[in-house]
Amino acid sequence: MSRALVWARRWGVSLASLVGGLVTLFVFRRGLPNVGWIVGYLLLLWLLVALVAQLREALEARGHRFVLTAADYTIQSLYHGILLFLLPPYYAATTLGSGNVVFLLVLVALALLVTFDPWYRLIVHPRRWLRYAFFLVSIFAALNVALPLVGVPPYPSLVASAFVAMLALAPAVRHTRQLPWRGALEATATAGLVAAVLVALAPGVIPPAPLTMARATLARGVAGSEPIDPLGRTLRAAEVRNGLVAFTAVYAPAGLRQPIEHVWRRNGQVMQTVRLSPVLGGRREGFRTYSRKTSFPADPVGDWCVDVMTSSGQLIGRLCFAVTA
Repeated sequence: MSRALVWARRWGVSLASLVGGLVTLFVFRRGLPNVGWIVGYLLLLWLLVALVAQLREALEARGHRFVLTAADYTIQSLYHGILLFLLPPYYAATTLGSGNVVFLLVLVALALLVTFDPWYRLIVHPRRWLRYAFFLVSIFAALNVALPLVGVPPYPSLVASAFVAMLALAPAVRHTRQLPWRGALEATATAGLVAAVLVALAPGVIPPAPLTMARATLARGVAGSEPIDPLGRTLRAAEVRNGLVAFTAVYAPAGLRQPIEHVWRRNGQVMQTVRLSPVLGGRREGFRTYSRKTSFPADPVGDWCVDVMTSSGQLIGRLCFAVTA
């Protein structure tokens, strides 16, 4: 067999998956996945992972390698589908340059691993802990997007997703540790509580998907729910003496009500926090709101940012500008 055919057999399916994934990301780059598809994928993934964990040793002992191979490939395909669903909303919700970009990079890394079969078989498949990490991150990330789509606010969704993702590992933990069902449930529930507390204490490390910044403008004022006299991102000190308006539009799914705030920062230091009306979901152009800052320092020169935050501390987006002498 020629080298080209050997290469095609090894990498052909992976490259086709990658191309299909890139097409999906470009076509639906700011779309929200259908919650029904997410739930269906998650249920099937959980069922297969639980069954394979329970039956792997028995099937290997009986020589049923084909069944295990088919099950493992199906699980890999489900991971691929879930991650392709999740990347667009998480990309849209991530503020590049902030701390929540790390979680997006984790999802991208998992998507690349699961797309290229040789990498997945070499790196992930032989390591049980890494397979479980794949499972936990996929379940957590998917639930964290799916729950707000049915009206659960992002912060409770974040905490509940962390707990449920850990609890979903109960069948695998039962088999691996040779525990009774009660012991496995108690162990995973305890781990779930720890995970829920961790994300509750540091919600800012996770992008607030499916909330996204639809629009951000610096202006002199607002009239008719629209900014007037829009400004650039570099201003002279004299131009800010009379105050500035940070106008933002935040997209949220229908039925969601989320309190937000504008945090004005200068050189990273908080100068003012303005609590705004809660975002009401369902508006395609985003829920429009603004804050006005009139009390600038005597010397306002510096790098300024207006962080659009949820009331629980997740960063939705950032409007930055510079003030020069």
